[in-house]
Amino acid sequence: MQDLSRPDSISSARLRVLVIWPPHVPSYFNAGHHLGLFEVGAYLRQMREVAEVKCVDAGALNLTWKHVGDLLFEQFDVIAIMNEFDALEGFGRIVRYARALSPGTRIVTFGRLSSQVPGLFERYDIDAIVHSGDYEAGVEAFVRRVAGTPGDLPGVAVQEGGAWVQPTHPGVFLDPQTWVLPDIREIPYDAYMRLYLSDQNKFCGIPERLELVLPVARGCPLQCEYCDVPAREGLRERRLPVDRAVRYIEDSFAAAPFEYIAMYAPTFTLNKKWVHQLCEQLTARGSRYPWKCTTTSHHLDKDLIAAMARAGCVRISIGLETLDPMARKSLPGLKQTEEERFDLVAQWCRDAGVELNCFVILGMPGGSVEGSKHTVERVRENGARVRPTIYTPFHLLRAEMDEQEVQAYNRQIFVDGVSPDEAADLYPLYFGKDPRLTRVMERIPKSPAAVRQPAPESEAGAQAGAGG
Repeated sequence: MQDLSRPDSISSARLRVLVIWPPHVPSYFNAGHHLGLFEVGAYLRQMREVAEVKCVDAGALNLTWKHVGDLLFEQFDVIAIMNEFDALEGFGRIVRYARALSPGTRIVTFGRLSSQVPGLFERYDIDAIVHSGDYEAGVEAFVRRVAGTPGDLPGVAVQEGGAWVQPTHPGVFLDPQTWVLPDIREIPYDAYMRLYLSDQNKFCGIPERLELVLPVARGCPLQCEYCDVPAREGLRERRLPVDRAVRYIEDSFAAAPFEYIAMYAPTFTLNKKWVHQLCEQLTARGSRYPWKCTTTSHHLDKDLIAAMARAGCVRISIGLETLDPMARKSLPGLKQTEEERFDLVAQWCRDAGVELNCFVILGMPGGSVEGSKHTVERVRENGARVRPTIYTPFHLLRAEMDEQEVQAYNRQIFVDGVSPDEAADLYPLYFGKDPRLTRVMERIPKSPAAVRQPAPESEAGAQAGAGG
């Protein structure tokens, strides 16, 4: 490893940068979680110190390690590896390949896992770890350091002289005006579409339709203890200007056969005025862009849902989490949804013709198996889609854990607080066949130019018999 504190280790030439997501088998897939890879790449291309940036989502593309090795052998000056709760299995391997095939390359990592437990990555043979702040700002600061440009490293730890030097101050949260929206030409949206084909997986996308992800907002004030967003993105929400969001939609649909939009934001309707303005612009354009979003039941009302439906909204996802009265106590006040309130929101969605998709957490602290089962049943009684996940106490992650221990925190296997008998009763609510699969794709017109993949044979029959 080269010492960044030595002047002769700094390059004065314009740099070539590889931004990569390592190969891995995903437990869950959300294209929005991968978007940071391409946002970082687009942001770095603005830098005068950078000559070239290549972005590769090796996980979604299912690349072989030979393919990855060929990439690393191109001798990039900097490799920025995106990390994730679910992708640690390939991290050590890609670092070993990089050190063997391109020993002079500097390596920095950024992502959701290093934001949660940055010390975990100090065991690897890398040069820098983005602890906090927006990914783009942290990686940019490190690239400037490699290029020899003077400046601080806010939110970034670096290894110098064989020891880790921790950040002297927090990372930077960028103003939305400075965000660089990702280049759709380098995002493997066709690969993402294939990952969404089976609704049995309960992934976030809509089967059989090509999704465009629009990064709408960052930050959330709700502070749910099982969510990493407030610590990673800040408590103050930052939001893309409406005009710029609409322009990105129009340009993207004109350039590629997208069929719907995923409005990527922690709490999409947190700023209702912004949402109404967006709906006005989309409605004025003939509501020709179907879309979906994620929010909370508290931040919805009848008129807002109706306006969203008129503007093309086909699915609203809410973080319902639980209707168990005891488990609800562990949620922030605004997330403690009463059953009467949930029934009302579900009715508003039915009246507007919008699919309601409910995130349900199984095994929440203080709750019971009966409470989880009741939550799932009540969602289905209201004609809504259940998107279950397993309660995972991310706050228990520690830097000294080994890779196998960390990988257990994948929101599919219980790691703490649930007895084996309780787990055995709850797993059937998550794993196995769901007879009620989404049909919302039928409300989204097909693009004749879109790449088509057949639905999995095991699901085709279930879809044919699924209720509306």
